[in-house]
Amino acid sequence: MTLPATPSKSCLACLAVAAALLFGSTTVASSDPAFKLYEGALNREQVLRSPIRSQPPYLEELRILIQRYKEIVQKYPRSPYSENAFWQASGVALLAFEHYAKPADREEGEQLLHTLRNEYPGSNLIASIDEQLARFASIADARLNPTLLTGIERTLTDRGVRVTISLNAEVKFRHERLTAPDRVYFDLSGTQASKHLIDTTLSFSDDIVRKIRLGRHPNETTRVVLELDNVEDYSHFTLYNPYRIVVDTIRGPEAPVPAVIAKRRSEPLTPPVNANGDFSLSRQLGLGVNRVVIDPGHGGHDPGTRSADTTEADLVLDIALRLKALLAVQGSTEVVLTRETNKFVPLQDRTAIANQHSADLFLSIHANASTNPKARGIETYVLNFALNHEAESLAARENASSVSTMARLQDLVQTITLNAKLDESREFAEMVQGALEQNLRALNPELRNLGVKQAPFVVLIGAHMPSVLAEISFLSNPKEARLLKQDAYRQQIAQALFDAVQNYQDTLKNVQVAARP
Repeated sequence: MTLPATPSKSCLACLAVAAALLFGSTTVASSDPAFKLYEGALNREQVLRSPIRSQPPYLEELRILIQRYKEIVQKYPRSPYSENAFWQASGVALLAFEHYAKPADREEGEQLLHTLRNEYPGSNLIASIDEQLARFASIADARLNPTLLTGIERTLTDRGVRVTISLNAEVKFRHERLTAPDRVYFDLSGTQASKHLIDTTLSFSDDIVRKIRLGRHPNETTRVVLELDNVEDYSHFTLYNPYRIVVDTIRGPEAPVPAVIAKRRSEPLTPPVNANGDFSLSRQLGLGVNRVVIDPGHGGHDPGTRSADTTEADLVLDIALRLKALLAVQGSTEVVLTRETNKFVPLQDRTAIANQHSADLFLSIHANASTNPKARGIETYVLNFALNHEAESLAARENASSVSTMARLQDLVQTITLNAKLDESREFAEMVQGALEQNLRALNPELRNLGVKQAPFVVLIGAHMPSVLAEISFLSNPKEARLLKQDAYRQQIAQALFDAVQNYQDTLKNVQVAARP
């Protein structure tokens, strides 16, 4: 038995696929001691690779996990779990080398792969070994050429000043606030400033960050110093594709508000209109978006559509978790997921969750499938009656897990007919569709924009807020299935959905909404 290959930056969903196949592979697994060891190690790897961790796992944690996988091979060399243990251990070694650049971790990972090739020549993992070895070599090459700090951007916000540090790759960093004079610094390991930024000092005449200085320190460390004036507090977060460190500083009570910010606050808001130039009821009432419910489709005993080694349920859960992390960074939007693990949630309960949380927006994420393997692209749906056979077929597939009976047909038809949120749902759907195309085109040049469509999805019926269902690519298309396995493609999907939510919020009204209970 061979489980799916796990790349160096594999996501939680990939591991969930491995776990699902593992647990369903044999009826006697629970009594197999090798299985128990493998299960424990895989669960630990899920925790260490979780996309919602704020920092990478410690080196010692990764090395201990490698030893746990190797222990399976040492104790049970003929177990079908041993070849998978070799592979998973090499992936953890790659993660360690990627984050900490210790040659010992590269040697460990490459040795594990060579041993896997020699000891298990019949494994279907053999075909992926060269690609994994190439990842080690690529990281080693990058370490010989330090990461570049490519830009510094300073932006005034309503609450203070935001400084964005842009780099061409992820780096380790530390930060600290010092006094006399008041300043905060960020030390970026293995980093050099681009030529135009070396030893640069940027000076400003307004607000609470008056200077930004860049300096060189030993061991290829670049120090970025923010000189502060009447700063109450600061915080930071990271963004990806490209990698950025974002530092937010908050004005103290004595700090004067810059004229440009004061003017912005005093200007009357322009009433927002829909794309067709009309005012929907939501816009007439001046409503905004504060709470978003994200619905990763399928789950548990309902895996959705499949490719060779990926299920729709695990794929969309991973993307939903990434989207949640992006929205959490934004700070002004509350996020609720209908599921955060691989569990089954009935279709009707998903909308009920959104209604119970008084959500302002409902976004259901799915992967598409077709009997035609050449079918590809992205499409976004709103609730209404289907207008063509393809929409009918898709709705039938996505609604397959519904437990409703014919007795509810009249109620369901009436609910669809009285869908008063269609204008806003379509508005949001257009933004989702546009953002997906814009963000994915570079990675998927053959991407097809299939447009915004309508169909009677059960998961959208009864929602008290604008709601859409996004089909993010076709798992049944071999090329798109390969892309959907890639960390970068998944992150771009999450970024696109984040952009759509943010764009929709901006078109309603640009004000802070007080948090609700």
